Amino acid sequence: MENCIFCKIANGEIPAATLYEDEDFRVILDLGPASKGHALILPKAHAANIYEISDEMAAKAMVLAKKMATKMTDALGCDGFNIVQNNGEQAGQTVFHFHMHLIPRYKGDKVGIAWEPGTLTDEMKNEILEKMNC
Repeated sequence: MENCIFCKIANGEIPAATLYEDEDFRVILDLGPASKGHALILPKAHAANIYEISDEMAAKAMVLAKKMATKMTDALGCDGFNIVQNNGEQAGQTVFHFHMHLIPRYKGDKVGIAWEPGTLTDEMKNEILEKMNC
């Protein structure tokens, strides 16, 4: 897409602090980091979200996320790691180009990636299983 900022960054048209690059992806430091080392995996080919990205590219992105998380954990000495991928405005997606957040976690960092656990009722469980044809 010609006006997609992540397409431009992934393909080198806009400079970024690049941690890794191959023929399919560029991994950059996030300009608005949640923690020290917060990075983004950007596919070079445009797909708006997980629903549009090919299975092959989704698989490659996850393998790359594992590789980067391992390398970043060793390099930064973080205490944990979040891999986050948002789809749709209600899920927190603000740039509509598939991307994965790599967020190193440090003790006491106060990064807010949490939710209040609910309860899976029998009614809810049965409705979901029925709708999913399970």
